[in-house]
Amino acid sequence: SRAGGFHKVGFEGGQMPLHRRLPKRGFTSWTHEFVAEVRLSDLEKLGLEEINLGDLINANVIKSNSKDARVILSGEIKRKVILRGITATKGAKAAIEAAGGSVVVEADK
Repeated sequence: SRAGGFHKVGFEGGQMPLHRRLPKRGFTSWTHEFVAEVRLSDLEKLGLEEINLGDLINANVIKSNSKDARVILSGEIKRKVILRGITATKGAKAAIEAAGGSVVVEADK
């Protein structure tokens, strides 16, 4: 009657299994949902010369709960724009400056 007993793989007789006792690995950012990504092509469609975070929220380019935005190099921009209080990647900053614009990151942020 005892032959052929079976337990699940990892079962330790009621003790808390090893895979649940060990700490979990990896990284989950707590701020990833509050930082939005903006493409260069989205800036081109806005039609504004000076752009800040409020303008992006009002134009529904980013979510309303966003606390910061980052411009990435996706698409192209052909007109002059000035970004105030918004960060940009190296490639996006180079593309904006090549079109005659600038990226102004305020120190009081």
